[in-house]
Amino acid sequence: MESSGSSGKPAEPSSRWSDLLGTVIALLTLTIPLLIIGYYSYSPGVSDIAPELSSSRIE
Repeated sequence: MESSGSSGKPAEPSSRWSDLLGTVIALLTLTIPLLIIGYYSYSPGVSDIAPELSSSRIE
């Protein structure tokens, strides 16, 4: 009995390219949001202003 799949043949080139493209898209989807969050969350000016605002509310 022969199976209908092509287990002996290598994968088609288009299948390899689509696998590679899918992997690249997945990695970009995971890394780009983290980079953007890291870029915009770093604000050195905010840490200087925050203690002044909190001390004026306490007094």
